[in-house]
This record gives sequence, C-alpha cells and structure tokens, in this order.
Amino acid sequence: MKLRSQILALAAVAATALHAQAAVETYTIDPVHSSVGFTIRHFVSKVPGKFTKLSGQVSVDRANPANNSVSATIDATSLNTENKKRDDHVRSADFLDAAKFPTIAFKSTSWQKTGENTYDVSGDLTIKDVTKPVVLKVTALGFGPGMGGTQLSGWEATTKIDKKEFNVKDPAMLDAALGDDVTITINIEAGMKKA
Repeated sequence: MKLRSQILALAAVAATALHAQAAVETYTIDPVHSSVGFTIRHFVSKVPGKFTKLSGQVSVDRANPANNSVSATIDATSLNTENKKRDDHVRSADFLDAAKFPTIAFKSTSWQKTGENTYDVSGDLTIKDVTKPVVLKVTALGFGPGMGGTQLSGWEATTKIDKKEFNVKDPAMLDAALGDDVTITINIEAGMKKA
C-alpha cells in the first residue's frame, strides 16, 4: 500500500512537471516579418531609421505571464536610414562603433501585466559597452496559425532611451543638430519552435 502511494505521488509530480513545461510556448523571431525602427530629432524635425537584421526568441506562459521572457539580438551594422553617407557615419566610431560593437542586445528580467493584452517588460539593454535597464511597453497582437500551419505570435513594443546614457555621443560638429532621446518601435512576428 505504501509503495502504491509513493508511485501515485511520483506520477502526480511528473504530471505537474509535464503540465508546467507544456504551458510555456517558445517562439523564434522571424527576421523577415519583424522590424526595429527608431526616430531621433534632427534640428526641428524627426529622422526615422531601422535595423534590418535581428534574431531571438519569446517564451510565453499565457496562464501566468510573469513566467514570460524575451531575448533579442540586433545586428548594429544593419542600420538603415535610407542614406548611405549618414548610415556609414552612424555606424562609425562617432556613434555606434559597429565594427567594435557589432550587436545590440536585450534580455528581459520581468513581465508585468498592465491590461488585457499589454505588459511592462523590464530588461537589460546593451548598446556598445553599456548595459542599462529599460522598460518596453508591449502589446500582444495575437496568436494563431501561419503559413504551413506554423503557430505564430505577434508583438509590438515601444520605448524611449537617452543615447548618451549608452555612450552614443555626438561629435562636436553635430552637438546642436541631434536630440538625445531615441524613440524605438519594435514589431515582432515569431513562430513556435517545434518540440
């Protein structure tokens, strides 16, 4: 009788563990259908730009979003503002120094539900040789089947950073031309990883 009770207890623990594992869905960011855009003030207007290469994954526990996590890496050399001369300058040591620091990284540390489909996602953002905490305002856009039956998740996130806090400082000749605040908008489509 005691042996049977022990077996039943072990089975219950195993079932609970399997349920916990099944509750977490892992999605891989699709770089073709995802984007990282930004705007920065130039004198009295705003100039947009984007990064065209990124990778990462989103882990989702729909029943308990506090278990969610996201990590992403952006290729700093993929910066594109639709002007080659400007792009080369922003990639240079004057700004991103992409030859020395080729990636920008984000890793979440906590998710806080703020609405039906919205979250404050805190995490560590690394640009160049500086890592600082930031908060992303995240909206879950939906979950559902995509091409070939792949299960997809969609996300939108925004944040604002001070570029100087990340050691991205203006050359003296541009000190009055550029703002410090950079508004970032992220759109993610991610496909569920197959077991």
